[in-house]
Amino acid sequence: MTKPKNYSSKKVGLPPGTLVHVGRRKEEFPKITLIQFDSENIEKLKFDNIEDCLEKFKKGTTKWLNIDGLHDIELIAKIGKEFDLHPLILEDILNTNHRPVVDIYDNNIFFSLKMLEVSRKGKYIISEQISIVALNGLIISFQEKEDNVFDKLRNGLQENKTGIRSKGSDFLFYRLIDNIVDNYFYVTEFIGNETEKLEEKILNNQTPEYLIEIQKLKKQLAKFHKAISPLRKASSVLQNYSGDLISEKTARYFSDVYEHIQNAYETGEFQREEIYNLIDLHFNGVSFRTNQVMKVLTIISTIFIPLTFIAGIYGMNFDLMPGIHWKYGFFVLWIVLVIIVAFMIRFFKKRKWI
Repeated sequence: MTKPKNYSSKKVGLPPGTLVHVGRRKEEFPKITLIQFDSENIEKLKFDNIEDCLEKFKKGTTKWLNIDGLHDIELIAKIGKEFDLHPLILEDILNTNHRPVVDIYDNNIFFSLKMLEVSRKGKYIISEQISIVALNGLIISFQEKEDNVFDKLRNGLQENKTGIRSKGSDFLFYRLIDNIVDNYFYVTEFIGNETEKLEEKILNNQTPEYLIEIQKLKKQLAKFHKAISPLRKASSVLQNYSGDLISEKTARYFSDVYEHIQNAYETGEFQREEIYNLIDLHFNGVSFRTNQVMKVLTIISTIFIPLTFIAGIYGMNFDLMPGIHWKYGFFVLWIVLVIIVAFMIRFFKKRKWI
């Protein structure tokens, strides 16, 4: 059996702030996307290197710089140097096993969290780390791979139906986080549906395969809980933030994010109890079936005890046994045995044992 790779061991013994990519390489080459806009115009550009991207920055616009693929340490280092990001921020961006956290610095806010979604076939939960750095007029997001997690937000920026382009980078920062948190409810819905399906199966039958399915679902819920539990504290920090990077008006929106996180967390806790109840239901069903089998076997054994006793007596080799030489003795014995069986069955039914 192949042991799982311990990617975190790469950082053992290294000083804080050392840039090491921890995790799987999910993109062959990093992809750089720049969206910059104001209330009237929007521009979306893609680049192969960060130098060309920086040259296209326009003054007076809100900028969203997105990086897909985190294995290029040199690229991350250049971004950190250009925007004066603390080495610990760059270290956390590259560590995809890092727990969700928010850090407040003098010139930026760093937020790292897990993006959770259900696989296409609806069999398991996919986890991806997303790191977001909020600066004055600029948002930088780092993803492990290119996906459609922010497609709705990009479309909203393009169409500008909600006036998002006139609300600044702090509101964009909020929308990115809110978009990720809203996806958690698809995950809780998936877990809830799977729990209901398993419950119906277990009520109809109890097999070892269902217990394996319960354990798999339990692991999926543990992944969800590991991702969302630290977010409650992190979102409360943003909710109470009073610096220049987030306006008081936008800070109120983070109260809504906190409520969504809290609701998702409480739903996950409730689902955890449901999964433990499924385990109890499975073992109770197995115990009930075992008791029913033992009950039937006990009744059968009890019925045959007097029959075995009589047969044992007449099985002894004595010549003076009653009726042993009577030509109707065998048939009379059978009639007696049938009467005994009928009497015992009637007795059990009267007692409601069968």
